[in-house]
Amino acid sequence: MNTSVPLPSDIKLHLKSRTLELIYADGSFELTAEFLRVHSPSAEVRGHGIGNGVLQTGKQHVGIKGVEPAGNYALKIIFDDGHDSGLYTWEYLYDLAHNQDDYWQRYLQQLEAAGASRDNGLIARG
Repeated sequence: MNTSVPLPSDIKLHLKSRTLELIYADGSFELTAEFLRVHSPSAEVRGHGIGNGVLQTGKQHVGIKGVEPAGNYALKIIFDDGHDSGLYTWEYLYDLAHNQDDYWQRYLQQLEAAGASRDNGLIARG
């Protein structure tokens, strides 16, 4: 096991705000369900090979139903849209937490370039 990647000292699932909080020695990071869903390490999202990734759209309102350990190396996140095939390694979660702003901006740029949206054109009511 690669011990150079810091493990979170605590993980909290906030159902109401649809966030997963990871607490590391250098801080606490809240990752939204949408952020985690569009950055899923699954083949469905990443594709089967470099450059074959599938841009995820319409995930603005996705939530997290649960989180399960996958051995000692990863978390399995179960989303309420039925997606549950991505295993988020500790290394990947640490990277997502610490580079969240950059990854989010890149995602928003990809959406814009594709003429796609976070909500698939739905008008939010509420």
